[in-house]
Amino acid sequence: MTDDKKQPRINRSPVRPALGALSGLLAGFAALAVAELVAAGVRPQAGPVIAVGGAAIDRTPTPVKDWAIRNFGTDDKLILQLGILAALVLFAIALGVFALRYRRTGAAGVLLFGVVGATAALSRPDSTGLTDALPSAVGAVVAAVLLFFLIGRLRIGGAQPDDAGSARDDSSRGADWDRRGFVILASAAAAASAGTGLLGRALSGSKSREAAASRADVVLPAPASPADAVPRGARLRIRDVSPFTTPNKDFYRVDTALVVPKVDATTWKLRIHGKGVTRPVTLTFDELLRRELIERDITLTCVSNEVGGPYVGNARWIGVRLADLLAECGVKPPSKGGRADQVVSRSVDGMTIGSPVEDVMDGRDALLAVGMNGEPLPFAHGFPVRMLVPGLFGYVSACKWIKDIELTSFDDYDAYWVKRDWARQAPVKTQSRIDTPKPFARPEAGSVMVAGVAWAQHRGIDKVEVRVDDGPWQEARLAAEDSRDTWRQWSYDWRAAKGGHTLTVRATDRTGAVQTEKRTGTVPDGASGRHSVVVTVE
Repeated sequence: MTDDKKQPRINRSPVRPALGALSGLLAGFAALAVAELVAAGVRPQAGPVIAVGGAAIDRTPTPVKDWAIRNFGTDDKLILQLGILAALVLFAIALGVFALRYRRTGAAGVLLFGVVGATAALSRPDSTGLTDALPSAVGAVVAAVLLFFLIGRLRIGGAQPDDAGSARDDSSRGADWDRRGFVILASAAAAASAGTGLLGRALSGSKSREAAASRADVVLPAPASPADAVPRGARLRIRDVSPFTTPNKDFYRVDTALVVPKVDATTWKLRIHGKGVTRPVTLTFDELLRRELIERDITLTCVSNEVGGPYVGNARWIGVRLADLLAECGVKPPSKGGRADQVVSRSVDGMTIGSPVEDVMDGRDALLAVGMNGEPLPFAHGFPVRMLVPGLFGYVSACKWIKDIELTSFDDYDAYWVKRDWARQAPVKTQSRIDTPKPFARPEAGSVMVAGVAWAQHRGIDKVEVRVDDGPWQEARLAAEDSRDTWRQWSYDWRAAKGGHTLTVRATDRTGAVQTEKRTGTVPDGASGRHSVVVTVE
């Protein structure tokens, strides 16, 4: 037996492995393009990248999620999508090279792409049924067929093994490989995939354009109960201090939606049902707008906000009192004999958020908001309707893109974040932050303005103090209070001496509770501790 028969030489041309890798990439490109086109007909969220990304977010351990939010902020979803695409590229390249030796097995391996994508789509909480598996399944089948034929163009001529590993001599065909056939097929596949992907994007984009048009047509009615004018003195004119009202474009966004849902307000509906609901109701967006609206300034805080972090903002919201709506449906709080103690709100993307019925109905301005800072809600912040409850962290109160409200109990149901080890109930903690000077700043000796914001929603801020190094606490000047549901700006005129110094801030809320110095992480019910910055005075 000769050496060639013992171990056939598969790739007599040094370019053959590279072309195998290219074949795998083209097959992967085709899979994504076809899947996107099919998803446009099913629903965009069923596409493999979005479905796999959503499933990855759902299964990511809480510490990893916190790390991603802390390090990447709102870019964490882009990083995840790029990671998924990178993994797909490597998988496609490996399959292409593998298929050079085992053509049928390599092509069949592409079907694994479909299995993963389809399983992820069906496992999503917003899945609408078996049709969600179609984009990944159809894309994988097309890719498998394409890879099979592309590899076939590379295997013409020479000794090539079949999938059993035995040698097959095709040298009589007179060519090392079918260069012309491969180039034609590869070029056609690339062009067809690009066209298919663009068509899918266009069809998906048409739905987004319809949603955008519905938002553009919204005219917010004048509120029956407008917000009071922001008091004079509530806005400090100090450079680098967070503005009293956070512009929509700067308002933080933390959620699990890989792609921001674009909901058409003309087809949106909200269902209210569940335990203790004697009169279930389904409302359209127009019906909600015809109800009595109120306008309020309310500060929202994300539970993922580290001490001194950026995930807090204040806006002027307009919406319907949630307590009034629930009362009309026959709901009573537990303190008045109500059967339900939890409001479970559901988003169009499957997110579930559980809020205490008692807090929602205790007189605070819990809202189904339709407007933010004088305009319809931006898509990123929940258009057409979102929920918010002053005094509670967002993960237990601020459902965006809301479509369903169910009355239930904490004993009967755990919402999304509770299943992931976060607390069932989470009132906002008393916190303060130094906005200026920035960490490691180098101000000149003399008068240095230290300033920032403090918040304790639904309790209010009573006092803010600043300490330099280990010195005594000095009371800062508080800006005027708008309401106990909004943050307050503060300032302290520091007579700074040269050298390195540590500035620390603490707040006292209206109940007399002083911001704790005990440092804790965000899990399970929000971070605690005091914010400090280190500066060098020159």
